[in-house]
Amino acid sequence: MTAAWDDPRIARGMEAQLRWRRQLLDVSEKPLGWKLAFGGPAAMERLRTNAPLVGFLLQSAILSSGSTLNISNWTKPAAEPEVAVHLGKDLSGNPDRAAAIAAISGLGPAIELADVDHPSDDVEGTLARNIYQRHIVLGSNDAGRAGGNLDDLSCRVLRNVSEVGTFNDPQSLQALTGELIDNVRHVANLLDAFGESLRAGQIIIAGSITPPIWAAPGEEIQFHFSPAPPISIRFAR
Repeated sequence: MTAAWDDPRIARGMEAQLRWRRQLLDVSEKPLGWKLAFGGPAAMERLRTNAPLVGFLLQSAILSSGSTLNISNWTKPAAEPEVAVHLGKDLSGNPDRAAAIAAISGLGPAIELADVDHPSDDVEGTLARNIYQRHIVLGSNDAGRAGGNLDDLSCRVLRNVSEVGTFNDPQSLQALTGELIDNVRHVANLLDAFGESLRAGQIIIAGSITPPIWAAPGEEIQFHFSPAPPISIRFAR
């Protein structure tokens, strides 16, 4: 299979994105990790890609669970419940499956807040804009899920009091994102192709487990990722 970065749209978009990241880090920003997006079969078919897109996360993007966020000036705000992969070891390019599993210190919940202010079918432009990333609510790291363990999974996503989705098995959790370990390996390989690498202490948010939740003022999104404590975000009226 052709490598994702052999696609000229991805190559140009990643070069622009990582140049922007380096500029931010050179000023005062601190790295948090990486994000995956558009990894489901339908999304990849629509974009004519063969792997999820990858963006970056910064420490300054973190919001505390229970925060209230003003989205009045956003174009198209979205909340995305995601599995956060916590890395306990560096992971260089071309890792085998065993190395990727060994690098994962645990899993936890995350809610990404994105502003879809650019057409997603422009792959290069979407990457150059860091795939709409604005903020992230990050839950605790469950060390019992080291190695990417998804056994006995129990997840629920709520919008106000209405259930958006329930996930009780690895297959349903990964239906829109692709397989977790393969995605970690993909991030390691993609970054290596552009002179970057995964580092211990970083996270990867592995893509939204539900379709985007188009956020509206006055709403609250909750993500229960048992046994970790639930996390939530509110949108100001």
